[in-house]
Amino acid sequence: MDVYNEPLELVMLVDDDNTTNYLNERLLREMKVAKKFVIVKNGREAIDYLKSAAAGTEGVISPNLIFLDIKMPVMDGFSFLDEYQKEGLDASDQVIILMLTSSASFYDLERLRNYKKVKKHYSKALTKHDVRELMETYFSSKK
Repeated sequence: MDVYNEPLELVMLVDDDNTTNYLNERLLREMKVAKKFVIVKNGREAIDYLKSAAAGTEGVISPNLIFLDIKMPVMDGFSFLDEYQKEGLDASDQVIILMLTSSASFYDLERLRNYKKVKKHYSKALTKHDVRELMETYFSSKK
């Protein structure tokens, strides 16, 4: 039995890999994690979306949870995090950011420690165990 009661409003997947996005979205839908999903291919698209949400653009809502790939073209995960902080998009403590990576180097993992908004990293693709753990840790009604 899952501990979280209500599905999140929105989960954002930021990854340039279509297969990873498909598998993760399918798992998250199957587990009823969120009502809506937004999939973007790089950090630039994610920043643009988040700016629209912050500006109150009609029909654009801020995600509760962001899964962020480290290595992407245009704007990688680290550049996204830098821009996210620079733009003040990290002012709200409501967004949980989790990194997804297929090859986390020691250097990358050490570098992630510099970003307080990044709660944890997971290997691709997500598993049911990963999702249960993160939902219980960050969105449980039994805190």
